Amino acid sequence: QVHLVESGGGLVQAGGSLRLSCTASGGWTIDIYHMGWFRQAPGKEREVVSCINWRETITYYDVSAKGRFTISRDNPKSTLYLRMDNLTPGDTGVYFCVVDLTVNQNFCQLSARPFWGQGTQVTVSS
Repeated sequence: QVHLVESGGGLVQAGGSLRLSCTASGGWTIDIYHMGWFRQAPGKEREVVSCINWRETITYYDVSAKGRFTISRDNPKSTLYLRMDNLTPGDTGVYFCVVDLTVNQNFCQLSARPFWGQGTQVTVSS
């Protein structure tokens, strides 16, 4: 059975850093898919944070993440990463990785049937 498993979340003080990971299991080869990270804050809808194409030649960042977060991937390891620096309380939420979307430098859009991980909680204290 195919799974996406996120890890690396936790509680951190404002100004701190975290690195999230998302690994595909179950024999699934993700290297042909564009992938991304979305965040859902308490009481809010899920929103895009950052996306990357399968060749790592194109990345997209939401304005809130630009300059502080770095998305990357290791296709042989079937793993997606999100390095988050200079975190603020506004970054608090559940972070989900997702497979199958459209991405260029100006937008990131989910496909008709994206595949989601279960999420990892990030809490930034002030």
